[in-house]
Amino acid sequence: MTHSPQPALTVVVPLYNEAEALPAFLLRLLPLCQQQGWQVIFVNDGSRDQTRAILEQYAHLPFVRIFHHKVNRGYGGALKTGLLAATTPYVVTIDGDGQHDPEDILHLFHFTLQHDADLVIGRRDPAPQGDLYRRLGKTLIRAFTRLLMPLPIHDLNSGFKLYRTELAQIYLTVCPDSMAFSDVITLTFLNQKDLVLEHPIHVYPRRQGKSTISTYTAFETVMQILNLVMLFNPLKIFLSLSALCFAFGLLWGTPILLMGRGVSVGAMLAIVSGLLFFFIGLIASQLSSIRLGELARRRKRP
Repeated sequence: MTHSPQPALTVVVPLYNEAEALPAFLLRLLPLCQQQGWQVIFVNDGSRDQTRAILEQYAHLPFVRIFHHKVNRGYGGALKTGLLAATTPYVVTIDGDGQHDPEDILHLFHFTLQHDADLVIGRRDPAPQGDLYRRLGKTLIRAFTRLLMPLPIHDLNSGFKLYRTELAQIYLTVCPDSMAFSDVITLTFLNQKDLVLEHPIHVYPRRQGKSTISTYTAFETVMQILNLVMLFNPLKIFLSLSALCFAFGLLWGTPILLMGRGVSVGAMLAIVSGLLFFFIGLIASQLSSIRLGELARRRKRP
């Protein structure tokens, strides 16, 4: 009796009100997955359109699994459901809005196996995409991130990523449920010294549906990046603030002291603030070590 080989890859597709773009996307994705022997997980994140009805037409396929959220949990929340349900060694996330080409999954998968990578990011063409406002926002977020931590990759927030499943599932505990998920999980892999690479992909303009990305998304992403820095390297923030306060206090207070006018209250306040930031940084660093130690222990568990 012969047994079919176990699937090596699961494709996770988060969906929220994508009924317009979904039928055409499924016609490209499902035949490819069936041919390659891959699993597919769709996560309907509380859609209010016909997304659920469209997905149910394919529920009978043996390689398809469908999860429905009763309420919208957010982009990251949908990805968490799909990633936690994956049982294959590798898992890829791809958006269901029709902007990604499913054929690129093959390229990312072969590239991952060739380089034994832990995370491969689908790098979008650096040519201008979308409106100027969104491009400017992405550029500012990347620049801000580089100020806080090393960033050897270019496309930080691409939603097209191929993960080593066991690592992705461990790191989900530090990832948000929001759109910032893509940025945070990438930075987590980088900070844990996993092998993170990029591979070019094709991206097409959105033809149906409407993007949910807004100014609030960018603000939330910046806040999540700050939270991540607080987890991995809080001294990066607090030592900088401490040094800034000390320098400001000395520059302000020294001339006044040399003129014989005593110690400036403002200068003393700045120096004391510098001391407070320094000690808070030490405490935050100890808390960070505890949380990172838990991540390390989870990685070592069989």
